[in-house]
Amino acid sequence: MTQKQLFSRYLKDLKPGRLEWIGVRPGRKQELLVLDAAEALAGLGLEGDHRCSKTPGSGRQVTLISSEFIRIIETYTGLEQIDPLLLRRNLVVSGINLNALRHQQFKIGSAVFEATALCHPCVRIDQALGQGGAAAMLGYGGLCARILESGALKVGDQLIPLES
Repeated sequence: MTQKQLFSRYLKDLKPGRLEWIGVRPGRKQELLVLDAAEALAGLGLEGDHRCSKTPGSGRQVTLISSEFIRIIETYTGLEQIDPLLLRRNLVVSGINLNALRHQQFKIGSAVFEATALCHPCVRIDQALGQGGAAAMLGYGGLCARILESGALKVGDQLIPLES
């Protein structure tokens, strides 16, 4: 049984989530720009994000984290509130367990995504969150995804798991 098949058994039990926040980084190591809406480009990434000019077809075109995971990271770091800008992810969602979406397809707005892997923290997280930030994020860094179908998404859109 593949991981895709293993995780697909949870899809029927997942309720839709909600897109809470969008950020794109125009260049490597640059600060994220916060947006209310974005265009997801199939095989590339979010329009305006530096990943669009990287390897087409990559499994890391978009990164997602949940607001629930952010609260856990706040608990582990002792920080009262973490701005999503610091976490270097493109999308913040709520109301859904992202880990149950691994290797599955989902829709946000009119775009279709496929979760490819866990999004592990990078070494810059300790700079952003302080010593131990990366350790606090282990298992709670969210997901990487590729864009299968281009489309528009905006804050407030539902994240809808798709059964294949």
